[in-house]
Amino acid sequence: MFDHLRCYMNITSMRPSIRYKGVKVEGFDAVISRIGASVTFYGTAVLRQFEMMGGYPFNESVAISRSRDKLRSTQLLARKGIGLPVTGFSHNPDDIGDLLNSVGGNQFVIKLLEGMQGIGVVLTENKKAAESISGFTPIT
Repeated sequence: MFDHLRCYMNITSMRPSIRYKGVKVEGFDAVISRIGASVTFYGTAVLRQFEMMGGYPFNESVAISRSRDKLRSTQLLARKGIGLPVTGFSHNPDDIGDLLNSVGGNQFVIKLLEGMQGIGVVLTENKKAAESISGFTPIT
């Protein structure tokens, strides 16, 4: 088992490699990764390096990256016709009023784009309450 945060990489087109605590990592056919949400960027970079070296990942780096991005995963599900509640995203709080109008409805579930496991989720009973919550991205 390796701590991916202690891995470092030589990124070359001909002989990509990974080293761990001074030792070259090689001879692995498969990788089962466990990457915490707070270190997704570096963890998936290390996993991509294993992929470049010909290792088979149990979960591909691109799949992990997509699963950690709420907006991207929602877009991918919608593109494939998966049934979703009417959903809106906004970056700027100034656009919240128009966004709420465009998605419609009376009640709204507001979620932080970066929140996880229910943290940063608020149910609002009406549009005025939803508009009063700045810094949130509405999802109905």
